[in-house]
Amino acid sequence: MQRAVNMVAQLGLRLQALPLALGRPLSCAQDVLRRTPLYDFHLAHGGKMVAFAGWSLPVQYRDSHVDSHLHTRRHCSLFDVSHMLQTKILGCDRVKLMESLVVGDIAELRPNQGTLSLFTNEAGGILDDLIVTSTSEGYLYVVSNAGCRDKDLALMQDKVRELQNEGSDVSLEVVDNALLALQGPTAAQVLQAGVADDLRKLPFMTSAVMEVFGVSGCRVTRCGYTGEDGVEISVPAAAAVHLATALLENPEVKLAGLAARDSLRLEAGLCLYGSDIDEHTTPVEGSLSWTLGTVTSGCPSPCLKKNVAMGYVPYEYSRPGTPLLVEVRRKQQMAVVSKMPFVTTNYYTLK
Repeated sequence: MQRAVNMVAQLGLRLQALPLALGRPLSCAQDVLRRTPLYDFHLAHGGKMVAFAGWSLPVQYRDSHVDSHLHTRRHCSLFDVSHMLQTKILGCDRVKLMESLVVGDIAELRPNQGTLSLFTNEAGGILDDLIVTSTSEGYLYVVSNAGCRDKDLALMQDKVRELQNEGSDVSLEVVDNALLALQGPTAAQVLQAGVADDLRKLPFMTSAVMEVFGVSGCRVTRCGYTGEDGVEISVPAAAAVHLATALLENPEVKLAGLAARDSLRLEAGLCLYGSDIDEHTTPVEGSLSWTLGTVTSGCPSPCLKKNVAMGYVPYEYSRPGTPLLVEVRRKQQMAVVSKMPFVTTNYYTLK
């Protein structure tokens, strides 16, 4: 039976206080964890570090998860997302390579325009989600998930070798920059104080290289994982602490960790790879053998003051407003299907 992904607003459903897949305390970690260039910076600012996708990252700071979440919605927050895999695809056949791996129309991207796309396997299953930007500098800038880093990199490298053996002009370069995400309704106002470029000319899913608070060679992309206006800044690793410190000097900005990032993205209806989508899910539909009401990720929504979740249901039960019963810890709870997203997104677009 085919399943369609839908948003399920939980009524009276008690979920875990923290979002799913946020990592584990460092005392439980068995493997050697990688550290971002901001590791010591996080500790100095009271970051509670956890193991996540092979990295040591802050789940929250001195503020509570809910306070960080709401601050992001009302002002803006700074997230360290340096664990994400950043790559450049270079050469005349860079589009040919990328379009052989993803479902997006990369050839039609305008200079410095990006798109969300998906790596898929031969069966159409989703290997990872990623953002591909066609830069005016003559390369594709790709950002994909840390949890899929090894398989994503191998996938691209294997295809590079295959095309090179066929005589194609293509190569791959891993970008060792840090990656900072400034997210929230006042993010552009905060960033504008540190750049010469007019950010009003940088709409959602576009990108530009600029100097940011004295740091040259930063790539600023207007995107994010919270549903709010904001940017992701790829910055040379050696300058990451300087940039983070400069941004925090504005009282509008507070640090936020994995917990707030996950609840914000869930309110915005953005899928989490490994929970909401995976190799058994196609981009078009979820042809899964799961049972009615399967919940893939969920948390209490600080903004809505109720519990929310994503899940898979049979198509005939997917219409918004449809009441459902969801089994939680062997008890049935009432839920209702809701439109995506739960909280209206506030991306900046040109009118």
